[in-house]
Amino acid sequence: MVHSMGSMTLSLTIILLCTTPTFTYGLDYSSWRPWRRASSSKRVVPPDGFYSPLSSGGSMLTDVPDTFPPGQGEPINAILSGNSDSRVLVDSEENGGLRNYFLSLGFSGECLGQHSGSDQAANLGDGDGFQNETSVIRWNYGDPQLGSCKETIEGGNHFRYWVQDGPSGNSGAIFMAVSYELPLNLGHDIISNGYNLASSSAVLRDWLVGNITGSNIPPNITNATTFSGTTSFANFTYHTDVTYITGLLENTNDNINHNITVGTEFVNASDGLVAILDVKITSEPAKSTAWKLSTPQFWQLLPLMVILVPSLAPPFSL
Repeated sequence: MVHSMGSMTLSLTIILLCTTPTFTYGLDYSSWRPWRRASSSKRVVPPDGFYSPLSSGGSMLTDVPDTFPPGQGEPINAILSGNSDSRVLVDSEENGGLRNYFLSLGFSGECLGQHSGSDQAANLGDGDGFQNETSVIRWNYGDPQLGSCKETIEGGNHFRYWVQDGPSGNSGAIFMAVSYELPLNLGHDIISNGYNLASSSAVLRDWLVGNITGSNIPPNITNATTFSGTTSFANFTYHTDVTYITGLLENTNDNINHNITVGTEFVNASDGLVAILDVKITSEPAKSTAWKLSTPQFWQLLPLMVILVPSLAPPFSL
């Protein structure tokens, strides 16, 4: 053996330390994400369920670092309304919170709790200016514990989100930039029509909505088109009413990140539609068990450790 077993032991220790944040699932994420925005005003929800960022100097496009050409953004194409159940607006897996709702749609937090990729910022017009994303949520391929690792490698539906809770517009609404990305070895570029599809069928905006309704969303949706559906996780059941609206995003390729490859001859990179989600909890367990269902056990991490340890340790041979 060229290198001692001490090298492997050290590498295993490193990977265990690196994965420690995964065991914070089920906690209030506002306490450990340093870029999480704190509200400095009482939540007041307008009839629409959110304040339009456009009315107060904000934007429905994210700020993406280092784009070519510069200044490209990604459309914020779905909004979870501030009129939703107040428990769903809490960034937690406990008590039917936001993370548990995402799990009911088939989405989990990032692989082993580790943030990857560059942060995008958004100005929601709430007085806080541009703020980095609260988190990135990934399609979990049916595995709430480790499936987001598969999405990181193989690509799929994912979204970034921000909370509208600033001093001049505290609706509590969740603004989401949903898209469908290619595999890691292809640079996580967005697939053709990947901003519009991302919210409808089993994995994207229209794929996201498709998860809610349990069916594919037809291509002819327009302003005021509505859908509804029921999802569940950890014995919490959610009813979601979805309404597509126009007027927040432009139907355009201009200033849209990856627009050369995302737009098609039939549809622009951004089709101008935003899906508004109004979520209510319709049933719940006596006590939440979400954190138990989504937290990986040590033995479940072993296969991933076998893959990752060689990349951390010096080369060795037996």
